[in-house]
Amino acid sequence: MSTTTVTQSTAVDQAAPAPAPGPARRRGERGLARTLLSHGLLTVASLIALFPIVWLVFLSLGPDKDDYLHPGRIWSTMTLDNYSFVLQETNFFDWLKSTLIVSLGTTVIGVMIAATTGYAVSRMRFPGYRKFMWVLLCTQMFPIAVLIVPMYQILSELQLIDTYLGLILVYCSTAVPYCAWLLKGYFDTIPFEIDEAGRVDGLSPFGTFFRLILPLARPGLAVAAFYSFITAFGEVAFATTFLLDDEKYTFAVGLQSFVSEHDAQRNLMAATAVLIAIPVSAFFYLVQKNLVTGLTAGGTKG
Repeated sequence: MSTTTVTQSTAVDQAAPAPAPGPARRRGERGLARTLLSHGLLTVASLIALFPIVWLVFLSLGPDKDDYLHPGRIWSTMTLDNYSFVLQETNFFDWLKSTLIVSLGTTVIGVMIAATTGYAVSRMRFPGYRKFMWVLLCTQMFPIAVLIVPMYQILSELQLIDTYLGLILVYCSTAVPYCAWLLKGYFDTIPFEIDEAGRVDGLSPFGTFFRLILPLARPGLAVAAFYSFITAFGEVAFATTFLLDDEKYTFAVGLQSFVSEHDAQRNLMAATAVLIAIPVSAFFYLVQKNLVTGLTAGGTKG
């Protein structure tokens, strides 16, 4: 018996030790190859997205309008004269004032109308509410060329041609239907219990909407505001048709002054485009922290 025990002990001692198991990969953890691949793809996508911006800034530093044909010459002749010319010799600040008035007016009025419309359709069941939303959707199917003539006749009868208010109303007709659908879907995600809690606390429907629902809908309102602002900021066709005074031109229309029948001052256009991007970037910075969802988590009273 002792001999058997010694033999078994010796066999166990002579057996090679089992290799230590490697670290277990956690759930959701990616391997090194997948991590490198994803980072590489994101880097390439970022470079592709940034290239037009860098190229535009680079062309804006060229002194000649034809430098885009020979970009290598710009390195030795870089200058800020294009920016000086745009700021001092053009109606840039008039364009800026007009653009901000139209864009911010469209944003405020459009979001207010879209928010009340979306909330009403989300919470109230009145006759024809489904058809009403489909009518809003159908308005997006008409091209701008079809809408310009009837809109011009309407604004002419209302004496709103060549006015900021007329252009704001035209832009609202484009932005409100989309924003109403957007906000209606967002209001649907907010629990009905919040409205009921507001009524229990003695709030009117408007009080519930303004004091309880709107603060929870900030992400949706931010997206709607950004869409409305961009829609009015960069639109050309309506602004060209309904604004007649060159001092009321928006940026999109003002850029056309650098293009004639036989010539195009591309260096000045590039410098103006870079300057135009500054207000848009500032507006995006103001609303970007609200471009998230999930603020309604935990909002329901238990």
